[in-house]
Amino acid sequence: MYVRGNKWVLLVAGSHFWKNYRHQADVCHAYQIVKNHGIPERRIVVMMADDIANNSLNPTKGKIINQPKGENVYHGVKKDYTGKENITPDVFLKVLQGKKSELKGICSERIIDSGPNDNVFVYFSGHGAPGIVAFGHKFLHVVDLMKALKNMHTTKRFAKLLFYMEACESGSMFENQLTPNMNVLGVTAANATESSYACYYDKMRQTYLGNVFSGNWMENSDQANLNVETIGGQYEIVRKRTKDSHVCQFGDMGINPMVVAKFQGTKISEQGVRRIPDPNVDAVRSEDVEFEIMGHLLASAPQTDKEKYSTQREEEEKKRKTVDSLIRKIVSIATNHNGEQIQRFLTTQTTLSEHEAYKVVVEHLADKCPELGLREQYGYALKQLHAFVHLCNEIDNPQQAICDAITKASQ
Repeated sequence: MYVRGNKWVLLVAGSHFWKNYRHQADVCHAYQIVKNHGIPERRIVVMMADDIANNSLNPTKGKIINQPKGENVYHGVKKDYTGKENITPDVFLKVLQGKKSELKGICSERIIDSGPNDNVFVYFSGHGAPGIVAFGHKFLHVVDLMKALKNMHTTKRFAKLLFYMEACESGSMFENQLTPNMNVLGVTAANATESSYACYYDKMRQTYLGNVFSGNWMENSDQANLNVETIGGQYEIVRKRTKDSHVCQFGDMGINPMVVAKFQGTKISEQGVRRIPDPNVDAVRSEDVEFEIMGHLLASAPQTDKEKYSTQREEEEKKRKTVDSLIRKIVSIATNHNGEQIQRFLTTQTTLSEHEAYKVVVEHLADKCPELGLREQYGYALKQLHAFVHLCNEIDNPQQAICDAITKASQ
């Protein structure tokens, strides 16, 4: 006998700080979409640091927008997990897997309490790098995400699970990981080796309001009849509208013919149709957001302030050179100063295969070399982790050899 299932939604912003405004704006907008389409609040779980709406830098206190001249998407958002100390991979995975007893005393303690007939929609917006996405000062590694999804499949925690991920190298979190029989479809803002893109620089707020991939899927969900539009149809629209990165799909392609309403709600939204500006026009790579913001501030500053912003840009350039120098030093030691390998590892991208070794290496690197800013989600340093993908894939005894090189280089 067929039992009609419920729809569950988990929305997560992995970053904090004003400069990362766009990630929490994305999550708030996604909340409005699923709520407007009829997903009850009791089946939506939201994780966000919540340090943006009432931030001292916010000229419109208590309000967040996700597009130019956009509506306040913060209004009415029921936030379950707030504070950067609670936005962690551990909490996320426990919420996702429904481990309520392990969340006692943590914020609302709410979980995705789904069962075998339920569909689950997960949306993450934040920073990423090969094999990781960032939650505050910690990283969710692909091996841990896959372990959780496989456990959910085995214990029948869903009928189908749809995961939209906005992050650099987000394809690396699903590529060669999801099998069709897991009933999970991952849709990513970028492939395994490229950046995702921010958009909509706002002069008044002095930050970027959104991300290209997310803006495209949310505009479509705002405007389309989700009882007719299929997941595959939305994917094709978003893929074509996202110009600078390759939107990808991984896993159970059998989810594509399902209508979007099966995950985002069946109610016809009362939201008015409003055409948004093309997000590709001012798109910038995620790791360049801070640098580009400084450029905007320098260009618009009165003459008396130009020196201040010029100095900030110079400091950012120095910071990048420090990152480059340290990464080169580590790679040189780990490869026994092999010139060909050093050049190739530093300048080319490849797909991660040695996931367990890479997890240990990245954690060791972040702890031993704080000047890289990995724990602070420094985008430029996250982008350089591709060198460690090469190292883990190609050198002998990678975990020990690379960790030793990191320790030596950091002394």
